[in-house]
Amino acid sequence: MSEQVEERLAELRREYEVGQRRLQELMGQEVVLRETLLRISGAIQVLEELSGTPAGAPAPPPQVDGVPAQPPAAGTTLTVG
Repeated sequence: MSEQVEERLAELRREYEVGQRRLQELMGQEVVLRETLLRISGAIQVLEELSGTPAGAPAPPPQVDGVPAQPPAAGTTLTVG
């Protein structure tokens, strides 16, 4: 093989190894994140049970200055500016 081809092959193999290591890191991070989300979910469930809030109950409507905010009417265009 020509020297140029061998250099390119070596470069690609290095890149592949770097990619493999990065993938392993990301998979490890995924496991940690899933465990964290599971703990948070459990804490939410416990707090909902303690507060008497049924699981999956809708959140209270947003308020503006202590007054329930009203959603815009259907077909209304909101502008900012």
